[in-house]
Amino acid sequence: MTLEELVACDNAAQKMQTVTAAVEELLVAAQRQDRLTVGVYESAKLMNVDPDSVVLCLLAIDEEEEDDIALQIHFTLIQSFCCDNDINIMRVSGMQRLAQLLGEPAETQGTTEARDLHCLLVTVSRASALTCHARAPGPVFVNKVGLTGPAQLSVQPCLACPVGSRAGASSPRELF
Repeated sequence: MTLEELVACDNAAQKMQTVTAAVEELLVAAQRQDRLTVGVYESAKLMNVDPDSVVLCLLAIDEEEEDDIALQIHFTLIQSFCCDNDINIMRVSGMQRLAQLLGEPAETQGTTEARDLHCLLVTVSRASALTCHARAPGPVFVNKVGLTGPAQLSVQPCLACPVGSRAGASSPRELF
């Protein structure tokens, strides 16, 4: 391995740690300010009622859940809706770290009683919504930011939505 390759690898790892820290800080701040919606169905309800208030959708899944067809279908529908409504999407891994960040009690983590952390929506503050109606031109899809450590991190933004987009559609559709 050359020096350039070593420096590039180290630099990428540092960038990933910065992204992970920013995501963690955002989630904690959004929860503290009551701007975080947790759960697939709760998120779907909010996006049906007020999609303009949503600025970021985090879809969380660990490797062992990748084969869950029902969850993948929900993710596909949510991603499509987000793309149609210019909502930024980020895929994250590290469900246990996510539960810790959001203050899930340790005894409910990994049980059926735990909250559904697979979909999280960050909404704008009421003051921001009143003063700024401009949004970025189209959604940004960030694929997989690991919340458990730098070894699992990879961020791959893409300009196009990963699922079919209905750009220019005249009326929004319901999610579920």
